[in-house]
Amino acid sequence: MFDIKAIRENAQHYDKGWARRGMEPQSAALLGVDTELRAKQTELQECQSKRNDASKAIGMAKSKGEDASDAIREVGELKDKMAFLEEEVRTLSENLTATLSKIDNIPDPEVPDGKSEEDNVEIRKWGDIPSFDFEPKQHFDIGEDLGQMDFEGAAKMSGARFVILRSHLAKLERALAAFMLDMHTSEYGYEEVSVPLLVRDQALYGTSQLPKFEEDLFKTTSGHYLIPTGEVPLTNLVRESIIEEEKLPLRFTCLSSCYRSEAGSAGRDTRGMIRLHQFQKVEMVSVTVPEQSNDELDRMTGIAEEVLKRLKLPYRAVILCTGDMGFAAHKTYDLEVWLPGQDMYREISSCSNTGDFQARRMKARFKPAGEKKTKFVHTLNGSGLAVGRTLVAVLENYQQADGSVIVPDVLRPYMAGQEVIKAS
Repeated sequence: MFDIKAIRENAQHYDKGWARRGMEPQSAALLGVDTELRAKQTELQECQSKRNDASKAIGMAKSKGEDASDAIREVGELKDKMAFLEEEVRTLSENLTATLSKIDNIPDPEVPDGKSEEDNVEIRKWGDIPSFDFEPKQHFDIGEDLGQMDFEGAAKMSGARFVILRSHLAKLERALAAFMLDMHTSEYGYEEVSVPLLVRDQALYGTSQLPKFEEDLFKTTSGHYLIPTGEVPLTNLVRESIIEEEKLPLRFTCLSSCYRSEAGSAGRDTRGMIRLHQFQKVEMVSVTVPEQSNDELDRMTGIAEEVLKRLKLPYRAVILCTGDMGFAAHKTYDLEVWLPGQDMYREISSCSNTGDFQARRMKARFKPAGEKKTKFVHTLNGSGLAVGRTLVAVLENYQQADGSVIVPDVLRPYMAGQEVIKAS
């Protein structure tokens, strides 16, 4: 969400930013509505002033025993006109807000220009691509051969894009989540939070999923939505609040189930755990002062990378181009883990700085030390990591010729010392 005053003062800056996203100029249309709105607001204020003067004239006329009929008639006419203007102001204001809420955030100057994921820029790689003396399998074949990953059973009760994990794979999923949370909280200062999985529409509006992406959400008959990511409840912890500067940055993490309709993913990743309607994810959210947000993004991305390093999973980091960034993002790094079964890198984490884009929608502010006025915070979010996709990566990178899977060293304390996962 943007400040119309800022657009008014530097329309060219915003149009250039939107052009980098492949969008047409927006400022002329926005400022046209803004100009009309301010004119109506001025007219309304003038009517209010005239009404106040007329009301005073009525009182003075009555106190002198004079005829006040003209002033009374004027007050009545102004009242009707003001009601009409108030409705016009309300409608114009709502239209302006609705339009602003659907316009993408502008990119950071460091973001490369591009049209699609093909134009993302690799910035580093880590780890050696594993070699096998057998044909590596994809995770769903590994899991089904182990007898511990069941898509057919899940489909019978829930339909496509669901999975049942059993026995050691269920334990491995839990171990991964616990390992990630312990690292974030004990080593990197994130506060663990247990969050609601059902939220109201204003929470999703605050983090920019609504109104533009409603088709990607699951909505209940009570009007609640199932969260698509832990980012939603974690970021809304600072909704409509004013934070003292010395308390920033705030850092939150959670493990939650996430729910996505995958409305735009027909035919993509129809087999396996890459793209499910329900999945587990460990989320990181930071709330900072504007001057620190890009440094915080680097820190957050580095923490997500550390998870992969300790699991000894090869990956690469890319900076997303203007055409591939998310709606609310100002700057985004993706981490892509190597999957031997697919012979390619696949996204496992996305870390974004949204600037004050979400904060304006949530009215989340901070009070700078020694100043009277408040400013909007900057919010950041990142996967630390997507648990299901990490499980996929472990299965494919640690698979053995006999169908068993080695448990990574750092997970063994969470698996009661278990070293190998074998068929049930």
